[in-house]
Amino acid sequence: MKQFLLIATMMLTFSLVNAQTKVFKGTSAYSSDVLCNLNNSKVYKKTSSYSSDVICNISGSKVYKGTSSYSSDVLYNVSDGKVYKGTSSYSSDIVMTIKDGKIYKGTSTYSSDVIATIKDGKVYTGNSSYSSDIQFTINGYVTIIEFVAIWHAVKYSY
Repeated sequence: MKQFLLIATMMLTFSLVNAQTKVFKGTSAYSSDVLCNLNNSKVYKKTSSYSSDVICNISGSKVYKGTSSYSSDVLYNVSDGKVYKGTSSYSSDIVMTIKDGKIYKGTSTYSSDVIATIKDGKVYTGNSSYSSDIQFTINGYVTIIEFVAIWHAVKYSY
């Protein structure tokens, strides 16, 4: 009996560690509408888990192109909610700012510069909270750096 409980606990732990976070188009929850998935700090195309289908990967505070870990392949560097282009840390290279569930253009935090709103795993266009304005839905909790990787996959890979 103890052996069974140990094996069951190990399997549950393994499945939780390897859990995928799926990103769906709009409000859908159908597997045919999966845009990408996050698993083990990698964002894959659709429901794939093949290394050839890695769109980007996360290491530390950086998002890299594909499976690369070269500094020349850094897409974004994230620090304090600011998303920098490449390895830069200059304010002139800030692509977007993520603050209080809003994504702003560049360094702005003005309501007129809101690109998207994040609420309850749903990403809305601009300041909207209407279901018709949901761009994509994330079916789990993600960190800011994971969100940036997903954003890149959704916005620039399709």
